[in-house]
Amino acid sequence: MKSAAVFLCLAFALAEIAGAQEAITPTNRLDLFNGSDFSGWTFCMKSNADPALTWSVTNGVIHCSGQPYGYARTEKDFRDYQLTVIWRFVKVAPHADNSGVFVHIQLPDKVFPKCVECQGQFHHQGDFILSGGTSADGHPNSKNFVFISQHGPPNENPAGGWNTNRVVCRGNAIELFVNGRTMNKITGCDLSSGFVGIQSEGGEIEVRKMFLEPVK
Repeated sequence: MKSAAVFLCLAFALAEIAGAQEAITPTNRLDLFNGSDFSGWTFCMKSNADPALTWSVTNGVIHCSGQPYGYARTEKDFRDYQLTVIWRFVKVAPHADNSGVFVHIQLPDKVFPKCVECQGQFHHQGDFILSGGTSADGHPNSKNFVFISQHGPPNENPAGGWNTNRVVCRGNAIELFVNGRTMNKITGCDLSSGFVGIQSEGGEIEVRKMFLEPVK
């Protein structure tokens, strides 16, 4: 009986390893958005709402209404990369000025998951949010959200103008640039890989480009 139990435990462990997904390290530019549909993406929406009510692609641009809350994420996970997102607010209104880019998203999917959020709120696009218990140097693990403010004044364009956010994930360090300026950096993050996502959180946004490149 003991031998049988050991065999079963070993079989389950091997099955889990075989089913695990190896994080991808880009060696060339990898477009996450193909300009026409959500191939390679999946969704997690509050109350299991229909993603089609929130997310669409028109004229080569992703459109997110901001309601209900949730996110779209890649089906594959990644590590050690440079992420570029070109996006904008369609408009900004009270309580409708928030979004974000997620890196290192962990399973299970939930609103909102364990990850690092590159804040998308208007005038706060250089902030980090450690979500779902994520920790980093100087910012210990918390069951809630840990806010890390941007360095210096905002560097984003007014609503309607396109912004280029660049996120460099190298090992356990993450650095955030907005329109070419360094805005924030964390080290010692307890996450070093995961899925990449876009947040729906009230603000109506559009995403024109989203791609990964090797870390320079």
